[in-house]
This record gives sequence, structure tokens and C-alpha cells, in this order.
Amino acid sequence: MGLSPKNTARAPSYLLPGVSALAAFSITALLLYKVDDFASQTKTVAGHNLDPTPWHLFPAKTFEQTRQARAYKIIHCSYLACHSGTSTIPEQPQAHPSKPTEKCLDFFRWIHHDLEPWARTGISLSHLAEAQKFAAFRVVIVAGKLYVDLYYTCVQSRMMFTIWGLLLLLKRYPGKVPDVDMMFDCMDRPRINVTEHKSMPLPLFRYCTTEDHYDIPFPDWSFWGWPETNLRPWDEEFRDIKRGSQRISWSKKWPQAYWKGNPDVQSPVRLELLKCNHSRMWGAQIMRQDWAEEARIGYEQSKLSNQCNYQYKIYAEGYAWSVSLKYILSCGSLALIISPDYEDFFSRGLIPKKNYWPVSPNNLCPSIKYAVDWGTKHPFEAKEIGKEGQKLMESLSMDRVYDYMFHLIREYSKLQDFKPVPPYSAQELCPESLLCIADIKQRQFLEQSTTFPSQAPPCTLQPSNSNLIKSWIQQKKKIVEDVEDMEKVKTERRSN
Repeated sequence: MGLSPKNTARAPSYLLPGVSALAAFSITALLLYKVDDFASQTKTVAGHNLDPTPWHLFPAKTFEQTRQARAYKIIHCSYLACHSGTSTIPEQPQAHPSKPTEKCLDFFRWIHHDLEPWARTGISLSHLAEAQKFAAFRVVIVAGKLYVDLYYTCVQSRMMFTIWGLLLLLKRYPGKVPDVDMMFDCMDRPRINVTEHKSMPLPLFRYCTTEDHYDIPFPDWSFWGWPETNLRPWDEEFRDIKRGSQRISWSKKWPQAYWKGNPDVQSPVRLELLKCNHSRMWGAQIMRQDWAEEARIGYEQSKLSNQCNYQYKIYAEGYAWSVSLKYILSCGSLALIISPDYEDFFSRGLIPKKNYWPVSPNNLCPSIKYAVDWGTKHPFEAKEIGKEGQKLMESLSMDRVYDYMFHLIREYSKLQDFKPVPPYSAQELCPESLLCIADIKQRQFLEQSTTFPSQAPPCTLQPSNSNLIKSWIQQKKKIVEDVEDMEKVKTERRSN
């Protein structure tokens, strides 16, 4: 006799799909939570999950994507883009030049001067650890690959375009850029004061410096474009400005000193400059730049090539140095440079009365008027000085910008007393990862500045010569003093 089967309780069939759906939903929700949590801890060169620099505050950045889309973009661009196997930069075979390599421009000698504080001591990991307190990010290059450790975001897209320039340098001179470990700050004012840090100079790269700071000047982001102000990559912008400068002959240009910019940047000089806006009294036309309005109307009123219709153009520093210097010199007008406190990497090559005219900030409006009057009496000399300023900017092509970067990094790397190793928190970046994380407009500007391997080696850097640098400084001061004396003589004659 057989045993009867036991009665087994079974779940109703209609519950199984619900349970499965709930399980799938829970797993998906958990996965999305983990992905979102992982993305929220990932910092990017676009500024995701980074606070503004505490030493130069500005509004925190906002991003328009949904939370899920942002998380996907951050993970894809930060961890997958560099390993996709595709390249957006064309590779061209490097030719071996038959002629000798040309010498670098004279101002390249300042590289030795900028690195002099570490010539005897070298640069150690202790130097970098202290410099990190003043840095927004750290760049480590090892075997031709670039790694970035992010600490703070920078205003607008400065960080992105600075790193883009470094990535293109690696593409331009493949296999030639040495292993290096550098700290960067991408805000305006130098911070490593000579008096405060004399016992231990800290190597910190930025866009400008002064004679009272150790900060090492590096080509600024706008050489690769500045999407927030609609400024294109440097070579393209210079060509357009030069064409604009040739539309009207010198004699038909307005015999006035022209300036257009933003005075609301904590700049005493620019605020004082507003008082000089009187064409008859001071020979000057001073215009306020409203970037918000310019963006609204499509930057039609701020095109630089349309601002070369004046015989004189004024350069005035902003919060610190200003990227506008290279564009003002490019016009071929006589550049009236209000004696600056800050210098960038190429401005040390400027010589007063050769490629610009010095203007005193202590007697601003009369000094501008004197320059305009001098140019009116000496039109040939004024025109030639303007041409020399434009020639200097023409010689500063992107080829030379990359060469300056190359030699600065190469000389800096020689001072390191350690083997660079990317910190565990650093990310590998490549051109594809930056194009991936950029927004539509940023990507457009980045792609416009794309480069390819150079068919010629870098220019030849001249050896260090501190006496020559000192003579340049003394020569410049002497010429500026002579111009000030000329102004004083004229003022005294008027008063008598």
C-alpha cells in the first residue's frame, strides 16, 4: 500500500511576478544609489564635487543635468574615456628637420630666473606638501601620461583649459616631456611671498608673479580659448585682430587712447581710469564692459578685431594681471601700459618705448594725455612702437607657447630630488576625458585648439644669465623714469 503525498503550501501564482519585480526594483535602486554615491565622491576638472578656492571666493558652480545623467557622465568621463581606445587628436609623423633648431625668444631666459630659488636646494616632496596648502590642483606626468589630484575648483573653466594645454603639450612633443610633479593655483594673485617664505620657498605655478613672490608664471588658460567671454584659441584670435588692425591706416585711426573692460574687479587702477573718460581733456575714451549683456546679445560689441580703430590702446590690470595684455598689443596701436604690479610669462620681454609706452598710475589721466600728445607730435615713432608690440605678439605663436611650457617643465623637473609618482587619489586624464566632461560650448573651444605632434623639436633654450636679467630690469626702470621725467618737465612748463 503506497504512502499518500504530503500537502505542500504553494504561493499563489499571481504573486511571483510582483515579488520578482520588487526584487529587480530593489537591486536597481541599490545599484543606482551606489553609482550615485560613487559619482558624488568623484571630483572632476569641470568642478563637480569641488568647493571654490577659499583664498579667492566665487559662486559655486551649477550643472544642468539630472542627478542620474550627471552621475553617468562623471563615471564615464573620469574612469572609462581614457581607455576607450579612440583618439580625437590626429597623429602625424614627426619629421627630422634639416636646419639647425632656432633659439628661443629672449624672454625664455626668465625660466632660469623663476627657478633660481631652488637651484641649490632642489625641490623635495616636503616642498610640494607645503605648496599643496596654496594649490587648487596637482599635476603629475609619468611616462607621458597625465594625472591630476583635485583640491578646489577654479572660476569658470580655467582649470579645464589649463590642463587641456598640458595634455596637448604631451601630444605635441610625444616622449619628450619628462616625469614631473607640479602644484598649480589657477586664481589671480600670487601667494608665495618672498619675505614670508624665504626660509623655504614653495614651488607653485600660476598665471602671474611679482618680484616679491616665488610663484612661477605659466601660460594662462585663454591661449586655448575662453568660452565664457567668447575668446577663441590664441593663434586664431591673433590672426583676426591683426586683420582688423589693417582695415584702417594709422593716419585714419582715432587719435585717442581707448580702453574697454570690467572695472568692478577690485582694481583701484581701473576705477581711477574711469575718471579719464574725456576725449578733449585727457585724449581718452574709457568704456565699461558688461559681460552679462555681451553674452545676451552674442558678443557682437566685444569682438577684439573691431577695437583696433584707435591709435592708442590702454592696458590696465584687473584684480591682478589681465589676459587682455596680449590682445591689446596685437592691435598694432601704441599700447599705453599703466605700470603693472604683476607680470606674466611673456610680459617680461616687453621694453618701454620699443613695443609699448609706460603710463604712470600715480598721475594717471595727465600721464595718458602726455602719451597721446607725444604720439601726435611723433606719429612715425608712435606707429613703429605699435608695430613692434604687434610683432612681439606675432612671434608668440602657439608653437612658442608650447616651447615655453616644455622648457619650463623640463628645467623644473631637473630640480626634483625624487621620482614622481601619482598619488592614490589622482585621476588619469587624457584629451578624450576632458572633451567628455566639457559642456557643448567648452568642447567646441577645446576642439578648435586641438594640436598634433610637432614636426620640429622645441627651440633651443639659452643658458642662465642672471646678469643679463638684472640689466634688463635696470634698463626698463631707467626708461620708465626717463618718461616720468619728461612728463614732469612738461607739467612744470605749463605751471610756469
